[in-house]
Amino acid sequence: MNVAAILSGTTLGCLLKHGLSQRYEQALFDAMGLTALGIGVQYIATNLPHSHYPVLFIVSLALGAVSGTALQIDERFNRVVAHFGAARVGRGIATGLLLYCIGALSIVGPVMAAIKGDQTMLLTNASLDFVTSIVFGASFGWGMLVCAPVLFLWQGGIFLIARYLSASFFSGALVTELAAVGGFLILASGLSILKIKAIKTLNLLPALLIPILFFIGQMLLK
Repeated sequence: MNVAAILSGTTLGCLLKHGLSQRYEQALFDAMGLTALGIGVQYIATNLPHSHYPVLFIVSLALGAVSGTALQIDERFNRVVAHFGAARVGRGIATGLLLYCIGALSIVGPVMAAIKGDQTMLLTNASLDFVTSIVFGASFGWGMLVCAPVLFLWQGGIFLIARYLSASFFSGALVTELAAVGGFLILASGLSILKIKAIKTLNLLPALLIPILFFIGQMLLK
């Protein structure tokens, strides 16, 4: 449902984009930047005070930035999309992936579906993704379709882990840490979209792996 929502919403947004002048495209672009800023701040303000590991987000961002820069994720990705004449779509995809994948609905939803058969959170998330993807499609174009298979792997992976390995792994504590780190990345995307500060958000994506590795390490040491 989430994948279908993103595919259909993005397609609708791209079709609407053809009827928009450059002036309205820029207005949408600015709106998405402000949206990313607001959501990033909200994620940080909501989750950071509840973190049991107040230094983890700093370590995550630092290690993520170093890893992403060493791997040249942003540079490699932008070289690929440049071949399709979509110079700014990289920033849109980075922001879209974070908004689609980071958050309680996107993480806890597959867990609830796996252990209780409750699809409510996933359906709610799909509704939000549909509306969001329309705006993303209208702002950044067809390249935003890339987000759909990534979301499928993300939520599908969470579902399989919760169903067949350990549902308890996706605890409230892990969701809190992921959302806090994700909030900083979404905030960085907003700053980049609005051209306030040119931050290579894609190079920061490995930061999201650090809390997961930290909690896996905790489980193995118990």
